[in-house]
Amino acid sequence: MISNDLHSALAPIVANYEPQQIIVVTTQNIYSCRPEVAALGYTTLILQGGEENKSLATIQVIWDFLLSHHITRRGLIICFGGGVLTDLGGFAAGTYKRGIDYVNIPTTLLAMVDASTGGKTGFNYGGLKNCIGSFYAPIETIICPMLLDSLPVSQLLSGYAEMLKHALLANDDEWNRLLRLDWNQPDMNALAPLIENSLRIKQHIVENDPHEQGLRKALNLGHTVGHSLEEIQLADLSSNDRWLHGYAVFYGLIAELYLSVVRFGFPRLPLQQLTDLMVHVYGRPHCKCSDRERLIALMLQDKKNEHADEINCTLLRAIGQPVINCIISPNEMNEALDYLFSL
Repeated sequence: MISNDLHSALAPIVANYEPQQIIVVTTQNIYSCRPEVAALGYTTLILQGGEENKSLATIQVIWDFLLSHHITRRGLIICFGGGVLTDLGGFAAGTYKRGIDYVNIPTTLLAMVDASTGGKTGFNYGGLKNCIGSFYAPIETIICPMLLDSLPVSQLLSGYAEMLKHALLANDDEWNRLLRLDWNQPDMNALAPLIENSLRIKQHIVENDPHEQGLRKALNLGHTVGHSLEEIQLADLSSNDRWLHGYAVFYGLIAELYLSVVRFGFPRLPLQQLTDLMVHVYGRPHCKCSDRERLIALMLQDKKNEHADEINCTLLRAIGQPVINCIISPNEMNEALDYLFSL
């Protein structure tokens, strides 16, 4: 649901629950800068945000809060925040008393077009991104474009990377529309319909394969390399130096499009267009060629792998023609990483 009137969007949903059975889960940053959270009027749990808090310990905080407030199986969690928050809140909802309802209100572009839709929930474990999780869909996701009005450009670019991925899985027209956005002067009015298109692309894929048995694996494009880059920087860099998730996916798209060119003859133009965006907009990744061994070791532990000694990627034959379950050798991945780090 897309609406800038939160109360009108929530009213028919919350009418089905006793007010004392409704809990809002958010982060300190969101609670401080978005008065809409307090205006909802429900008991609120305020968590520490950030990827470093996407952990079992935070899930336990949510469970304990639900228990202490006597939330039953007829309860409702409203997850008001970015992708880390909606992943955590969704997992807590799906496991508390074998599952209670939850609603997502994403506050970042990345969460709007990716994390808050599709029903994937979970947390990081053992140094691995989203290693523990489940499929548990919200009863509704409310997209409010007005919540983007205070975001820095870096947050918008993080979500834009996932939109680029969706366009690569869709068609040339959608790809070209996205490339016309001017990041020197972001136009929020131009962004809103593109968000709707991006959601439509993802929802079509998810509805046809809700539990990622086939087609939905296409949404992993860019994520095999992206997650390994993110895991290294999470371990090595302070929170002030880390990129946002979408940046890691963006760099992953470049490496995996390179593999697509080599493996399937994917056209070079989209790869060059992404490279130009990196140079002029995103900047270069912090990692370098000396990190290749660690990156490949992380890819070999990626949850998408079906066998322990292989790297599983989604690649493309052309825009709109994904190829899932592509097994990439360490030598091939080394070549793709060399390309990425040489730009």
